[in-house]
Parts: sequence; structure tokens; C-alpha cells
Amino acid sequence: MRIIALLFIVFILASLASALYYLVKDKGGSDRTVKMLTVRIALSLTLFLLLMAGYYFGIIPQSGLR
Repeated sequence: MRIIALLFIVFILASLASALYYLVKDKGGSDRTVKMLTVRIALSLTLFLLLMAGYYFGIIPQSGLR
């Protein structure tokens, strides 16, 4: 589960970097920046739901800190 989460974080950062690249390169002339930011949001929501499901099904153990 840790590797999957780290891969999602890498993909989220790559999407954010490409959105920045398209923003600078296109200077607002196309919608590629919006598409890449939409991909980033979808990846972030998927990661959140995956983490919540992992916690619910016991794949991610409860922390011992209380």
C-alpha cells in the first residue's frame, strides 16, 4: 500500500509540473493547463479514497499514538 501511495504522489507531482509547464509555454492560449490540473485533482481524490478504503478494510493499521 505504501508503494502505491508513493506512486500516486509521484504522478500527482508530475501532473502539477506539466500543468506549470503548459501554463508557461502556452501563456493561456490552450486548455492543456486545465486538463492537467483536472488530472491532478482526479489522482488526489483517488488516492484519498484508496487510503480511506485501505484503513476501513484493515490494510492500513491504526496508529498506536493516542
